[in-house]
Amino acid sequence: MLSYSTFREAAESGIITSADTTRKALSDILSKKHLNAFLTVCENEAFAHADKSDEHFSSNSPRLLEGMTIALKDNISTKGIRTTCASKILENFIPVYDATIVERMNAHGGVIVGKTNLDEFAMGSSNENSAFGAVEHPLGNNLVPGGSSGGSTVAVAAGLVHAALGSDTGGSVRQPAALCGVVGFKPTYGRISRYGMVAFASSLDQIGILAADVPTTARFFDAISGNDEHDSTTAQLPPTQSLEKIQRPLVDKFTVAVLPDSELAGCDPDVLKVYYSRLDILRENGATVIPVEIPGSNAWIPTYYILATAEASSNLARFDGVRYGFRATINEDDEDAMIVRSRTQGFGAEVKRRIMLGTYVLSSGYYDAYYRKAQKARRLVLNGYNDIFEKADVLFLPTTPTPAFKRGEKTADPVAMYLSDYFTVSANLAGIPAISIPAGKSSEGLPIGMQLQAKSFDDEQLLYFAHHFFQLFK
Repeated sequence: MLSYSTFREAAESGIITSADTTRKALSDILSKKHLNAFLTVCENEAFAHADKSDEHFSSNSPRLLEGMTIALKDNISTKGIRTTCASKILENFIPVYDATIVERMNAHGGVIVGKTNLDEFAMGSSNENSAFGAVEHPLGNNLVPGGSSGGSTVAVAAGLVHAALGSDTGGSVRQPAALCGVVGFKPTYGRISRYGMVAFASSLDQIGILAADVPTTARFFDAISGNDEHDSTTAQLPPTQSLEKIQRPLVDKFTVAVLPDSELAGCDPDVLKVYYSRLDILRENGATVIPVEIPGSNAWIPTYYILATAEASSNLARFDGVRYGFRATINEDDEDAMIVRSRTQGFGAEVKRRIMLGTYVLSSGYYDAYYRKAQKARRLVLNGYNDIFEKADVLFLPTTPTPAFKRGEKTADPVAMYLSDYFTVSANLAGIPAISIPAGKSSEGLPIGMQLQAKSFDDEQLLYFAHHFFQLFK
């Protein structure tokens, strides 16, 4: 597929149409069905929006996302279109309203071609937890694409769409982006509305953007950012203007913070090789590199999984088979038994594991020992980041400890799977913006991503540096 910037230039010149591009996208989705990236394809809706886009191109009035083919993670509400969260319990659920971000995409000319596969209720790091089967890495070889936004990431990496939306609760956009070689951006918490996104952990969840390059990411961010009266957690700020700002030349001098080498001890040698070589490139282009520490880094993973599972156990209590979703059949007239059986049969193993863990840490006698301590640790993480960004423009670190791993390699060991998110969860705990950009390849030719993080609401500056670093790393 043509890059969005190339497509847009051709469409504005009348060389290509949005309808043709949409037709090609739908054809490619069908021909690459083996990737299992899509759960629902929205052919009729896509062509209707593509025709409107062609009208805007013809009248020289293209909107910000005009004709952009887009995939949506299937935990984002779409009116009249199935939204499953890749779970049996919502297998046939059809929402009656659009998420705010869907309304904004439509208003800016985006063309949604389908809903993508994910780890069930966005709980996972490999996209092996879907009730509808695992997602294939575009390179094959039985590799995982990462998760939980694996379907959205693969849709971009395989060239099926110009861009995609995912959700990022602990790295679920950035981690698969790194494993598949695309850009994955998690904005500041509250910069994009979560209204219409099915909640996993409400204080950590954030809509994220996946694309092949930073300009497309910035354009998408400008279109969907901004305050929303339906989501009280959105900041009272207007939409961003990041697409214009990233085009400015790279400043002569800037400061890049890095973690101590001891924090990188668990990284694959290929990841470290790319990391250090890219730091050398940054130094050659004006960067002053300073080592920093974030207090309690050894507690990032336990802190995240205590808080996230606690919130999940509360958020997922609504899925009981009574109001909507899967309802188990029972012989006796016993509503409690029906609810228990519906949840037992409707949720997958990983979701049930996290619900039980969350219920445990919130239970009497353990609340102070676990949940309250995790809240205090979270505050330390935020304070540590505040100190870092008084001295540095961005923090630069690997996105993942390893390149893509084999399917089934970590499913028997949940802790090993959770450690895949070691470098990503802290940004969610602090609510700061973070982005993964392609930075190199492993000795086996697998993509390796590097991550940039910045202080809260410095999203535009983060995208600015990410754009220039991406160009330097090519």
